[in-house]
Amino acid sequence: MGRGRVMLKRIENKINRQVTFSKRRSGLLKKAHEISVLCDADVALIVFSTKGKLCEYATDASMERILERYEQHSYTDRQLTANNQQSQGSWTLEHAKLKARIELLHKTQRHFMGEDLDSLSLKELQNLEQQIDTALRRLRLRKNQLMLESISDLQKKDKALQDQNNVLSKEIKEKEFELSQTPSAEQQTHENMPSFQLGTFNLREMYGARGDGEIVEETRRESQPVMPHWMLQYMSQ
Repeated sequence: MGRGRVMLKRIENKINRQVTFSKRRSGLLKKAHEISVLCDADVALIVFSTKGKLCEYATDASMERILERYEQHSYTDRQLTANNQQSQGSWTLEHAKLKARIELLHKTQRHFMGEDLDSLSLKELQNLEQQIDTALRRLRLRKNQLMLESISDLQKKDKALQDQNNVLSKEIKEKEFELSQTPSAEQQTHENMPSFQLGTFNLREMYGARGDGEIVEETRRESQPVMPHWMLQYMSQ
């Protein structure tokens, strides 16, 4: 018949409690030794009996070194925990500060827009008015500065266009002067016409008041070449 399941509670019988302690302690020490050998782990076991008797077990490393490592790890864990808590607390505080600042900025913005002014006192309204006046002066100063810069740029562009216009006008005048110095074909024709008229006038002056047909016929007869007499004789034969 198998052993029944033992309920985990304090054994009231003193003798039975002492016997159970001795058996369980031996088994616990055996398990600690096995895990240290099988897994190559540093194991330290400390047990105090009801009467205060110490029972301990440590692997090849001494109990003091294992306890020192335990203290170092415990201290590191405590520092990390404290830092995390402090960091969380600082982030929470920073979040609250930023949230309050954002709300204040929104409220100030509404005031500048002329909203929610009922809650402001006379002094706060005066301060708000001064801030708005200062902002308006800065806006006007910046606007005038931009206008002056724009006017200066336009004056520079106007001067550049005037200079370009003067250069083009000068080139046009030079071209006109060159064209005026070179006579055209029509001008040359008009210049040659007086000599022909002069010749006609001379013919009329030579032949008197004859008709144009007579003058032309007379001129044609005079312009015919005179043949030598020997050629006339040859032709007559």
